[in-house]
Amino acid sequence: MPDSPAPRIPARVALVTGVGRRRSIGAELAIGLATDGWDLALSHWQPYDERLGYERGDDDPAAVAQECRALGRRVELLPADLADPSTADALLAAATERLGPVTGLVMSHCESVDSGILTTSLASWDRHYAVNARATWLLIRALGERLPVQDHGGSPGARIVSLTSDHTAHNLPYGSSKGALDRVVVAAAVELADRGVRANVVNPGPIDTGWMDDRIRALGAAETPAGRLGTPRDTADLVRFLFSDAGGWINGQLLHSNGGFKTA
Repeated sequence: MPDSPAPRIPARVALVTGVGRRRSIGAELAIGLATDGWDLALSHWQPYDERLGYERGDDDPAAVAQECRALGRRVELLPADLADPSTADALLAAATERLGPVTGLVMSHCESVDSGILTTSLASWDRHYAVNARATWLLIRALGERLPVQDHGGSPGARIVSLTSDHTAHNLPYGSSKGALDRVVVAAAVELADRGVRANVVNPGPIDTGWMDDRIRALGAAETPAGRLGTPRDTADLVRFLFSDAGGWINGQLLHSNGGFKTA
């Protein structure tokens, strides 16, 4: 008798936010996960990238998607303004409809406009918290609602990773809203444990994605015992590990992947 066909392994699907520019952590995260066999829904918001004015090509999201497709993965581009509270559920719904059930969520989106205690406007404060904290909660909630309850102690049903930052002084709404993000993600590791969620926060330290000048680059490297600034790939390597079977025991943690920045 002919051999029976091998059972079909369901595709692994991840939603990655913040993939607006090729020179970004989000882009490297997408390519790394595609390399590891994840199909991808990639979220971006062009008006934010235009507002900041950092280095980017004519259509970076499409370029990143093409790199991932060249690795044999299915990819959907989903532009989305995460300041809109209806966006998170719509993103999960679209990703699920087009690719299948989402079991990976990587949040590398942010609102980041420098201002301090005396210079932050109410509008800026509210937008930072809407994008960095509220959208993080709503994305996790939308994913959790779609996950079945499973036997206690089962294998991971979904992986969640979000990027954070220590920067607060002179960048108050960004840094404080990232602090709120940390608590939301760590809470998910506990509250969604019955759905097999593994949730962690990654602090990548200073990474030049186009916002640094020569002075900041020199200061960052000088304060890093590893002797150099981090790269987007350094962050992607850790997230890929957390999304792997080998990383499944790491849960509810805030992890520093920064070459020892400010520890010396």
